[in-house]
Amino acid sequence: MSSSFPTKRLRRLRKSEKMRNLVQEVLFSANDLICPVFVQENLKERNVVKSMPDIIRLPLEDLTGEIEKIKELKIPAIMLFGIPAKKDDAGTGSFVDDGIVQKAISQVRQNFGDNIVIMADVCLCQYTSSGHCGILRENKIDNDASLKTLAEIALSQARSGVDIVSPSAMMDGQVKAIRQILDDNGFTDVGIMSHSAKHRSSFYNPFRDAADCAPQFGDRKTYQVPFTNPREAMREIESDITEGVDIVMVKPALAYLDLIAETKRIHNIPISAYSVSGEYALVKAASQLGWINEIDIMTEILYSIKRAGADMIVTYFAKKMASNLSK
Repeated sequence: MSSSFPTKRLRRLRKSEKMRNLVQEVLFSANDLICPVFVQENLKERNVVKSMPDIIRLPLEDLTGEIEKIKELKIPAIMLFGIPAKKDDAGTGSFVDDGIVQKAISQVRQNFGDNIVIMADVCLCQYTSSGHCGILRENKIDNDASLKTLAEIALSQARSGVDIVSPSAMMDGQVKAIRQILDDNGFTDVGIMSHSAKHRSSFYNPFRDAADCAPQFGDRKTYQVPFTNPREAMREIESDITEGVDIVMVKPALAYLDLIAETKRIHNIPISAYSVSGEYALVKAASQLGWINEIDIMTEILYSIKRAGADMIVTYFAKKMASNLSK
């Protein structure tokens, strides 16, 4: 029976793979990925992280081979995390010239030049005996003392050849302090990708196994953003932009897609999202039990983060996603 009005059939644009490809709105490529890499000082052989299947702590000697694999997958950037042999109250191992991350940066720069973007985490939790992200005074975080140390970490990484430093300690003023010390020492081309809206989240727990950085007492509620406070998260992002950040980050990703979208709507700045260890571990665990298809769920999650507005994604699925995209 005919109608005077045309029938809307959105299915017309879904009838074949070529048609679906033609009208695809969100595109994803390996260029959107940043691959985390863990390097441990004095490690003799690769160490699998039990709570994060397929994620490995690397000896420094294995780093070049790992970066070669990442490069072959056309992933443009890595995020380096270091696990030191010794920890102390001042987190000294985080900023010494021969620290594990500093050695790793130098090695990657020497072997790969500008063929991969080197990013490095700027935090203290892996290096302090307390496991907290800042310097403690009477069991409380001293924000300003922590800023000085974070700036020293960033400077040491710049001297080693890093492209982008990535402060994740959530200290007030960390971007300004880092930008100033980098500029004062001639490293004006080193960028800053701040973990701007880093939330107090249970999704980080497997990372604490990987980086050996669980707090030895208390928690991080006094310096990470409550997941109940979206306006506060946006204020953190605005603060980092004011202080001169080059890329902002929302972290975790999957449970905070609204904040990624809001950041995209309000600000004209590159946005990174960190699909964190808990997001990865949940998918891996359900997949190992046969409850889900790992590739399908991984792909849907990462596309959702890109769809929300992220320009780049730090993810433990980086290599698997890049490999799948190449097919």
